[in-house]
Amino acid sequence: MPDDLRARLVATGVQLVTAEGTEALTLREIARRAGVSHGAPRRYFPTHRELLAAVARVGYDRLSARVAALGEQPDPRAGLLALGRLYLEFASTDRGMFELMFRHELLRGNQEGLRAASRPLFAVLVDLVTAARPGRTDAAVAAGALWANLHGIAQLWSWGSLQMTVETDDADALLRAAIDAYVEC
Repeated sequence: MPDDLRARLVATGVQLVTAEGTEALTLREIARRAGVSHGAPRRYFPTHRELLAAVARVGYDRLSARVAALGEQPDPRAGLLALGRLYLEFASTDRGMFELMFRHELLRGNQEGLRAASRPLFAVLVDLVTAARPGRTDAAVAAGALWANLHGIAQLWSWGSLQMTVETDDADALLRAAIDAYVEC
């Protein structure tokens, strides 16, 4: 039964971030919507940060499942494009969770293992970059730069800034340009 309350608090946090975004994720609001006292979450999550990390972990699990559904890509460039599309779609359809997952203070020293949850996702990107750039030894650095670029595209796209600035609604053109910048070297 105690684990049920822990799971209910996390599920409530997931519903809240999905419906209202990260600003709504207060300890009191999660407790209120879960139907418990505002002190109850502290039994399972000593800090607000730990509860938010548990909610973010659900986001990593969701994103990991979507990445796994892509399957093996015979052409690494096509795989990078598919991964980029998936990343943009996740950022668009699960906006609150996307923002929560990449908050720096949650990734540093949390109990929910967000670093461990994010590493396999990054490894997929590194593997694709490695396959697209045979013989190169800097795949992790190139993958990190590409990820930063994809993340920036996702953020600016969600705000509508990128479409206005580059005067296109073709996200694939932006994704291809980003991929070309990191795998043509």
